[in-house]
Amino acid sequence: MLGRFLLTASKEFGIHVENTVATATFGVRIQLERLVKTGGMEYEPERFPGVVYRMKEPKAAALIFGSGKVVCTGCRNISDVKLVFERVAELITKSGVKLPKDYKVQVENIVASAKLDGTLDLDKIAFNLDNSEYEPEQFPGLVYRMKDPKVAFLLFGSGKVICAGARNVKDIGIAVARVSKKLKEIGAIIKPKPATKA
Repeated sequence: MLGRFLLTASKEFGIHVENTVATATFGVRIQLERLVKTGGMEYEPERFPGVVYRMKEPKAAALIFGSGKVVCTGCRNISDVKLVFERVAELITKSGVKLPKDYKVQVENIVASAKLDGTLDLDKIAFNLDNSEYEPEQFPGLVYRMKDPKVAFLLFGSGKVICAGARNVKDIGIAVARVSKKLKEIGAIIKPKPATKA
């Protein structure tokens, strides 16, 4: 039932995951100087305390810290996140560090885009929705914070929506459907007029 709802929400609102940030902690110290020698990485300790490893396929970046913590960013789905951590684990092992077989991967933030069915009256939204901020002279989008699920939205007059803060794709589908329902209830979604035949 939930799977069908998510599929419907994805089609109805054109939900696309743009970025996933995830972390893993290997629980061992990593000698970053030795790791860099395996190649294909950037390490400038005077500017940033970790190693930056950029991948082309999947297109992502991993930030590797001496504490054993790794941050993955740029993936568009969870299977790519797992692949990034597997590759990083292989490189760390190659550098001479013995890693535990099991490590926990935690999704910290998923950013997704969607499109609502019509243009948005941002002034009306700012007036009617609690937890919203709109300062058009500084930024053209309205920020709306939802409590359940706990996410933040950037709403644009065009109907484009950015949803950030979710830890799973299910919550994105639920949040976008809820924000759409709320905006319809307050009359803030302006439907495009059907084209008239000449």
